[in-house]
Amino acid sequence: MSGQKKLRLEDKLGLDRFDIDKKSHIEVNKEICKKCVEKVCLYVCPARTYALEGEDLVHNYEGCLECGACRIACVRKAIVWSYPRGGFGVTYRHG
Repeated sequence: MSGQKKLRLEDKLGLDRFDIDKKSHIEVNKEICKKCVEKVCLYVCPARTYALEGEDLVHNYEGCLECGACRIACVRKAIVWSYPRGGFGVTYRHG
């Protein structure tokens, strides 16, 4: 391993391939999210697919790594997550 450059998270994410489905595999109940103070989904997603626009939570499912961390971390159960349909989703590459 000596002499090899260590990749940052952003660099590693760039090695993945996404076959995007027009139908999201994640549903966010925005009414529940508006009442949430903690907004842990903003912090647990390794791909940073959640963001706030004003007071509204926005989710960009196209870059989802399909780890399910958002669903597990959401104590209010505002996130419903399932695997993408067959043939869609993320493909991890080695590099």
